[in-house]
Amino acid sequence: METLLELEEKEHEGGGIEQKELSPQELLDGEKTVNINITSPGDTPFGQTKPVNLSECPSSYQHNSPQEKQLLVIADNFSSQYSHIFPNRKPLFLCPLNECGVKKFVSTTLRSTMLPYSGLYDWDNCASFVADHLVLQALDPPIEPPRRLISPTLLLETQTGTCFDISTLLCSLLLGAGYDAYCVTGYAVREMCLLDQSRQECPLLVGEVEVKVEGTSAEDERQVRKYAVKPPRELRSNFERAQQERKEQEARAEVLRSQQEAQRLQEELERPPPDPLQGQMLHCWVLVLAGKREIRDHFFIDPLTGKGYALGDESFLGVEALWNQHNYWVNMQDCGRGCSDMEYNLGDTTMWESVLFRITEKEEEEELEEEEEWSEEPKPFEMPRSWVDTIALSKQDLERRWPGGSRSTQYRKAKLEQFTPYLLPDGLVTRLTTYTDLECEEVDVVREWFQNRLDHLEERELQRATNVTIERFSPGCKLKLKTHSYVSLAPGTVRRMDFHSRACPDGLLRRVESPGQMEETFDHRDDLLYSRHVFYARSPEGGSEEPGGRPLERVVERFHRDAAKAAREDVAERVFLFAEGSIEVTFHLEDDRIIPVRRSFVKPRVLPDGQRAESWRPGMVTGYQGDPHEDPPKNVYLYEMLTALMDEEEKVALQIKHSETEVREILATREREERNPELRISIYDTARNEKVQRYREDMIRAQEESQKQVKKEIDLLAPFLARLGDPEVLSSQQAQKVLEDCLANQRMRMIEQDKILQARYDKETQALQHEQQRYQINQLNMSKEEEERYHAYCSETVFKIGVIKQRQSRHKEITPQKHLALKEKLIRDPRLAPHL
Repeated sequence: METLLELEEKEHEGGGIEQKELSPQELLDGEKTVNINITSPGDTPFGQTKPVNLSECPSSYQHNSPQEKQLLVIADNFSSQYSHIFPNRKPLFLCPLNECGVKKFVSTTLRSTMLPYSGLYDWDNCASFVADHLVLQALDPPIEPPRRLISPTLLLETQTGTCFDISTLLCSLLLGAGYDAYCVTGYAVREMCLLDQSRQECPLLVGEVEVKVEGTSAEDERQVRKYAVKPPRELRSNFERAQQERKEQEARAEVLRSQQEAQRLQEELERPPPDPLQGQMLHCWVLVLAGKREIRDHFFIDPLTGKGYALGDESFLGVEALWNQHNYWVNMQDCGRGCSDMEYNLGDTTMWESVLFRITEKEEEEELEEEEEWSEEPKPFEMPRSWVDTIALSKQDLERRWPGGSRSTQYRKAKLEQFTPYLLPDGLVTRLTTYTDLECEEVDVVREWFQNRLDHLEERELQRATNVTIERFSPGCKLKLKTHSYVSLAPGTVRRMDFHSRACPDGLLRRVESPGQMEETFDHRDDLLYSRHVFYARSPEGGSEEPGGRPLERVVERFHRDAAKAAREDVAERVFLFAEGSIEVTFHLEDDRIIPVRRSFVKPRVLPDGQRAESWRPGMVTGYQGDPHEDPPKNVYLYEMLTALMDEEEKVALQIKHSETEVREILATREREERNPELRISIYDTARNEKVQRYREDMIRAQEESQKQVKKEIDLLAPFLARLGDPEVLSSQQAQKVLEDCLANQRMRMIEQDKILQARYDKETQALQHEQQRYQINQLNMSKEEEERYHAYCSETVFKIGVIKQRQSRHKEITPQKHLALKEKLIRDPRLAPHL
């Protein structure tokens, strides 16, 4: 270890990572100061927590191969020299015990594995799954490495391990996916080592932070026209304007100072207590180097959260060593300022000291290209293959994801709960609860996300301050709902419903309802109606607020412009005044007008029996003509318009009743769906779909019955037993007769087959002889094409004759064998065996 001796002088000058030894009392005081609830194994080793059955472990778990024994000797020698040269640094984490109590080199615990799931191919998805699937077992004490490093296979079974165990599993999966990954042991902040995320923002809330952009105003964004009329000059004192601007700047500065002071006080309040173990708490994470899988920059991965970090992140305080499946490297660089200035050129021996001599892949390729003569130099010692069994993950574990199917994580002013699909009966997969205080006692908003709901409910948001519930649905909802905002599911209360307008026959886009009003918005309608605002009048008794019993007071409808009509004939708004018995119509504004055409109609009074009490007269119509030079409309035209409007009024009243009925049905359906939620299951999910399981069982049962029926149909004795009347029990004479008849029948069939083959042979031979005779007679007069056809026919016929001869000889050979096989089969038949 000459390089280590050369670096001893640098170590005394400040390089490397020196550790301050703390007394047991200081450690206890530090743990009391931290005051964080974590899973700690205590003094009980992991193997005693869950006993390992040695008989079920492979031999590689219980014993070391000769190569592994030699590697342990090399590692022990390296560790001794390292401790002698750097007495102030911690001992290296080289050869911990596995679950069977056998010392194993850390590099051999890595098992490069690529799981057959596309969702685990990328590093972010893979790291997120590992972090979710496992539970942290904190180091005890936190400044010492663990005594045991269990295999990734056992870790997946127990789902509990230290940061070293979790990093080993994650690094194995990343290596199998093609990344240049390494396990790193070093030092990190307390929150990362203990998986304390109570002072971090929830990932679901980070993307929702609204950023106010200060820039151009709406006036600056207006398009500047070349020939626009200049606005009148504002006659205002420049001194007054400067004074006003100065006051506004002072007010803004005062607001900014108050905001900064409030932020400073908030940071002081949220600042964690000082950590007595700062820079000494051990942690293990994963390093991914650039080069493979199109990775451009090096980065760290925290296996406890699955997040990626830059190399200079302040959470990582120092690196002791790193390793992969090929080698182990010790850091020789100064980490006094964290990991930001570190270099990861593992081939540089002034920065990294390796346990085994191993050239890089680039140097190995260059040596292979330059090598021309065979060399007898001995090869350096190579890392033995991994002793870990194949890492396997079932599809059920992949879908379950979290231990027990659920996990709860505490963030800053938020609590995130996650569940496996189909775990809860209502399909809940995520619940995010936000709070207004740091102690997380006063609930602000509760958001829930659902999957596989039959009613297509995707998200529900409950705002505790206003008690407003907002539900969001995916396309395909049978109620055509898109969002539903309400305080209560009782009819007549304040609510807002947004619909998928393309799915509604009437193009309904939005419906806003309150005790006294209902407003509907439409889209893509043929009549160009886009808004209907309904105002209800109080009932005479002033008590009932049922939708079906609320009388109509006024209905306002608005329409888009119809380009096919003139503006003075195209209705823009019509108001049905039910209480006053009149109708008001406003037409679209013409281009050269500032006031639109309006008409007001008074409806004739109607008796209780439905007859009109008065006839129509011109005084029932008033309005604004717009163009004084235009002739007023005829009375017949006005009467027809009034009649059409009265018919439309009846239709509108029916549509409003239909809308009220639809609202009641939607509320009743939603209440029923929330009371008994149903989940939809894919037909390909055979584990949960009961219909598919029953169909599969029926298919298997039908297949078995058909096989039994086929066996019955192939009964060789059936035709011969039918001649005897199908007796249930055969006598000796009957059994002998059935045997002789069956064998005789087989002999006859074999003779018939032989005759058929002989007839085919004779036919082909005679045809060939006839064709040869014709050729002898007409040989001199035949053309070249006829001769070619003759030779082709002879060749084909000779081939057929040869095939027939082979079949005849084969038939003669197998006939005795078939006879004996049939006889043995008949003798073993349970119906004939007792008599033969």
